[in-house]
Amino acid sequence: MFYNFYNKAIFYNKVILIGNLTRDGELKTLPSGQSILSLSLATNRTWVDKNGQKQEKPDFHNLIIWGKRAEALAPYLTKGKLILVEGRITTRTWIDKENKKQARTEIIVDNLQFGPNITGQSLREEQPTRGVANEAPAEEALPTIDAEDEESPFGDEDDEIPF
Repeated sequence: MFYNFYNKAIFYNKVILIGNLTRDGELKTLPSGQSILSLSLATNRTWVDKNGQKQEKPDFHNLIIWGKRAEALAPYLTKGKLILVEGRITTRTWIDKENKKQARTEIIVDNLQFGPNITGQSLREEQPTRGVANEAPAEEALPTIDAEDEESPFGDEDDEIPF
């Protein structure tokens, strides 16, 4: 918790993760026409235990991307891709068909950057060059998203917090 100049508490909800996608993105369109892309990201935590052995534990995170950005990025967000995401944590709750309360914690992605292309393959088909020796193909810029221009279809959820 931080305090501003007037000694009022300021709460901050921001997460930054770097990891690999565990599956291809799942693009859906809601009845309202809004697009939503669901992803799963794996991050690894490593440490050395008291016996000097290196330990590693994966953590899995549910990611959500809204709107036109979801549609544009869906073909690029495939299993194994290394990405950096910035966003905010939210928890959805609902009652399932068996009348049990369910909850799911998700990260609403505000910004996304692609990591280096580890496989060495380009996103586009390589075009054969004729008569040009030792000319490297131009690097293709990967899309980056910024959430300042789009909002969640649920509005600003921060205004509805009861505490």
